[in-house]
Amino acid sequence: MSDDPEKTWAFKTADSALHTGAEHSVDPEDLVMASGRDCTPELIEKARKALEEHGPAAVERFLP
Repeated sequence: MSDDPEKTWAFKTADSALHTGAEHSVDPEDLVMASGRDCTPELIEKARKALEEHGPAAVERFLP
């Protein structure tokens, strides 16, 4: 294992692709991915409704 921090994080994980709302708004797809599930039309619709009801705080159920 390398001691160089630049080389340690040289790969991109699924977690690094998620948006928490700090940089920009959370999309329904982000919410579904944060739950660890695959993006299906049904889950995206449920996530859209959760975001409408709870706003960006809906993602806090999955991400600290």
